[in-house]
This record gives sequence, structure tokens and C-alpha cells, in this order.
Amino acid sequence: MKSHFTFSKSQRNGIFLLIVTIIVLQCVYFFIDVSTEKINVNQALLETYNKEMDSLRLVELEARKPTIYPFNPNYITDYKGVSLGMTNEEIDRLLAFRKQNNWINSVKQFQEVTKISDSLLNSMSPYFKFPDWVENPVSKPISTYNNSPKTFAQKQDLNTASAEQLQKVYGVGDALSQRIIKYRSKFKGGFISDVQLKEVYGLNSEVIENITKEFTVKTPRPIKIINLNTATVEELVTIPYLDYDLVHHIIEQRQLRDGFKAIDELTKVKDFPIHKLDIIKLYLSLH
Repeated sequence: MKSHFTFSKSQRNGIFLLIVTIIVLQCVYFFIDVSTEKINVNQALLETYNKEMDSLRLVELEARKPTIYPFNPNYITDYKGVSLGMTNEEIDRLLAFRKQNNWINSVKQFQEVTKISDSLLNSMSPYFKFPDWVENPVSKPISTYNNSPKTFAQKQDLNTASAEQLQKVYGVGDALSQRIIKYRSKFKGGFISDVQLKEVYGLNSEVIENITKEFTVKTPRPIKIINLNTATVEELVTIPYLDYDLVHHIIEQRQLRDGFKAIDELTKVKDFPIHKLDIIKLYLSLH
């Protein structure tokens, strides 16, 4: 053990020098300021920069806000009302008023019916767009609102109707009118029949009924009608909602029945989408 703690003169000198070096470095660290020179900041320039950044943030936040287009308040739907900030009670008052076949013709009347606050009315009313005859009473036509159903000739063509025209139907707002036109545009020539409105997302049976009171397909796009009792697999799979598995089931049933007597018999076929029968029938015949 003695050999581990016995040092020569040169070793003792080296250890002493090491200890002195460590002490000197510690003193330098604690007593000598080696920090970098303080940076001078132009406060006026920094404040201008911060203001510019705040302005850009405000512009970006404003750009992200949803754009509100002019609309007729008579056709506010539940979704439209909520997006505008109306409560369920205020929307219900408006819908109940409209169900009585009454019409709102002024901003003041809108507040009287819905009982919305002044602040909400001030934010909404700049976007109200009433018919021309309301804003210009001189040209007010004789009211055409009545309970008698329109004839085919009196209805407008669903394949040429604009979004603005569709929004005049109770229950159809900006979003639904755009969906109808988007679906119609998927096909060259538009709708085949009114029943295709069932394919538009968000249209319930009540709204579809309201639309077909004012619009109908007068210029259906031409399609190939397929004979259900003689069609091949390749022909049947071109029909929407019919895939190869379902077509094989249809042909199997056709053979067992010695031909279909009615298209509605397709509902007896295994895995047949019964709720799509009205759409599928547009493409089929029995002869």
C-alpha cells in the first residue's frame, strides 16, 4: 500500500502545479466577467416591427372567417341559423312563421318574428336580400303564393335551375343549393328524373317535396335503357349500385323465375339495395 502513496519529487511538483491551475481557473470563472458586449436594441424599430406582425395576424384571422353571401331571410334553415348565431328558439319562431305561409319583408319584421337581439340583427341585416318587388314596391307583382299545385308546364326545369332560384324553396339554403348543382354537374346532361334528388346529401323528404313543387326535370339526360330479362353481366354492372356479385344474384333469380314479371321483384334478390330501387329502375325495362 505504501507504494501507492509515495511520490517522487517531480510527481509532487506536478500535483502541486495541477492544484494551482485548478484554483486559478476557478477564480477566473467566479471573479472575471467574460460576458459578451450588451446588444443595443432600437426600441422604436422593434415596436414598428411588432405592430406590423400584429396587423398581419389580424388580416390572416379576418381571411379565415367564413364568407357570408347575401341571402333571403325567409329561407334560413336550421344549419344556416346556427352558423349566423341564432338560438334554436329564434330559428323555431321563424320556421313556425313560415309554415303558416307568411313572408318576412323587412329587417324590422324579421326581429319582431324571431325576437333576436339588436346586436345580432345589426351583424346579420347587411346581408339580407329581399325580392325586388319588396325593395321596390312600385313593381310589386300580384302574389303567386297559393296552395294549388303547379302543373308540369308551370314548373322550372331542374336541370337549368340556378343556385339563387333553388334557394327560393323553403328549406334550401346556400349549402344545399350548391350541393344540388354539384351533383347535377357530375353527369353530362344533368338529372334523369326528380327521384335523383334523393342522392343529394342533406336533402330530406320534406325538402325534396318542396323542391318538386317548383321544379322538375324537363330535359332529362339521355341514357341507355337496359332490358332486365335479356341483359348480360357486362350490361348490368354499368348501372349504379349494381356490382358483379349482385348482378350474378340477379341473373340467378332471373333464371329461377323464368324472367322477371316486374322490376320490383328485384327486391327479392339477395343483398339488393332496396332503398336504391327508384334510382336503379331508371335504367331498366322489361322489354
